[in-house]
Amino acid sequence: MHSAVNIVPVNKAAVAAAFGRAAGQYDAVAHLQQQTGQYLRELTTSSLFPQQLTQLHGLDAGCGTGFFSEQWQAECGSVTALDLSPAMLAHARAKQRASCYVQGDIEQLPFADNQFDFCFSNLAVQWCDSLSTALAGLFRVTRAGGTVAFSTLSTGSLAELNQAFACVDSARHANGFLSREAIRAACRPYRHTLSEVQYRLTFSSLPALLHSLKGIGATHVHQGRTAGLMTRNKLAQLAAHYPAENGEYPLSYSIQYGVIHVEK
Repeated sequence: MHSAVNIVPVNKAAVAAAFGRAAGQYDAVAHLQQQTGQYLRELTTSSLFPQQLTQLHGLDAGCGTGFFSEQWQAECGSVTALDLSPAMLAHARAKQRASCYVQGDIEQLPFADNQFDFCFSNLAVQWCDSLSTALAGLFRVTRAGGTVAFSTLSTGSLAELNQAFACVDSARHANGFLSREAIRAACRPYRHTLSEVQYRLTFSSLPALLHSLKGIGATHVHQGRTAGLMTRNKLAQLAAHYPAENGEYPLSYSIQYGVIHVEK
């Protein structure tokens, strides 16, 4: 039996604050999020075919800056942007990227049953305490015949960073992610398809790699702010243990994509 619940509780206030601090520069550094979101959009659209997108109402759950809300809005009848972070929502609203904006928690969705034709959630549900709870809520607010599509990180993500930090100290510096088996278990109550894609980013320096994580809010915030300060000495130790290749610093991500076909 594999639990679809994070072993370490998520500090939601810290998550919202971390992403709020990242809002201004997020789109400029969120290259992975844009890649995964584009692929997830294609999966969502394929699942909704042959329905006319112009007649559909969608939810972008964990919308961030509204990067994909804007794309959905250009094609759909309406899209509601939901995010835990007020600063992220303010950024999306300032750019008029959605039809309406709601601050809220994916695990406690403030919407009526069967309100949306589809729910789209790109790299957001890993910040939930329970994937099962998140999916149940998204299923509840989606009408019969609709689609719930999500992407999330799974175990194996940030392996190089975790390996290097383990040689430096005993503190946790990156969030833990659910196993493939736990994600599969959370999807089991529904008719669904799951797929996995591996991504590997490279950076010219270790500071650039760490800056990219900070820039997208992906610091260790399950229990609070990042563990400890990155002193010059600690950075040097980390660099000495990091598995660099020809002067480049790789960082791997394991992304699970789920498409739930809503039947009620």
